[in-house]
Amino acid sequence: MDVEARKDAAPPAPARGKAMHRLLVALNIGMLALGAVGGPLLSRLYFSKGGHRQWLSAWLETGGWPLLLLPVAASYALRRARDRGAPALLAPPRILLAAAGLGVATGADDFIYAYGLAYLPVSTSAILIATQLAFTVLFAFLVVRQRLSAASLNAVALLTVGAVVLGLHVSGDRPAGVTRGQYWLGFALTLGAAALYGLVLPLIELAYRRAAGGGRAVTYALVMGFFATAFCTVGMIVNKDFQVRSFPPHVSAASAPTPRESLTRACLYHRHLVPSPNEKITTNNQTTVT
Repeated sequence: MDVEARKDAAPPAPARGKAMHRLLVALNIGMLALGAVGGPLLSRLYFSKGGHRQWLSAWLETGGWPLLLLPVAASYALRRARDRGAPALLAPPRILLAAAGLGVATGADDFIYAYGLAYLPVSTSAILIATQLAFTVLFAFLVVRQRLSAASLNAVALLTVGAVVLGLHVSGDRPAGVTRGQYWLGFALTLGAAALYGLVLPLIELAYRRAAGGGRAVTYALVMGFFATAFCTVGMIVNKDFQVRSFPPHVSAASAPTPRESLTRACLYHRHLVPSPNEKITTNNQTTVT
């Protein structure tokens, strides 16, 4: 009887797997929503407070790729426990090469998006980047032959109208200190970022179909994140973002004071604060000699 009761209490394996699948989907949706909402807000706050390093902002988009090493390493350990001759990576080299190329494209897209966000408010940038859906629908039809539904076409039409309405009211939401030309540059760059990522997503889906299996998909995402971050790291090196700047961004390094000039200014400042020996000091209408 106890054995039968335990059998009845234990859920069947398919139900348990379905519950785990739903849990993972909910976790994925929550993390995606948190990043999609909090990421642009933090980036815009950085630029509004005087930040000017677009490459750094782009680097942060994919800088968390090392977290994917955990599931990849766990998958490899399980495969090695079952088969000592299991390969380190399940994906073939051509799939990894495609992931590297799409990773570079993702890094370029992150930089374009960060550059555009520097000149746009978060609300405008969010609406413009949402037009990615229209580009995704178009490229999905061309690349993976996905059918166009009435709901997809309706969403594309609404997003297109929203972008046009924003373009007709340029002066209404332009951030302080941003010129009209800079606003239009950010407008165009954000639309370009939406178009580029709208192309990248169908290509990722195509590659996932070629690399069937959860472990392969995670490996593919790991390679993409690595090359996207490496692309932005090279941009930061070229832009000299790793150098410590002790002078404002608008002051060039050539016009900045040399160490000798800085020391001279410090000595002069100190000279005004601390009197030298035998100097007369006037305090409370009394003159004393030190």
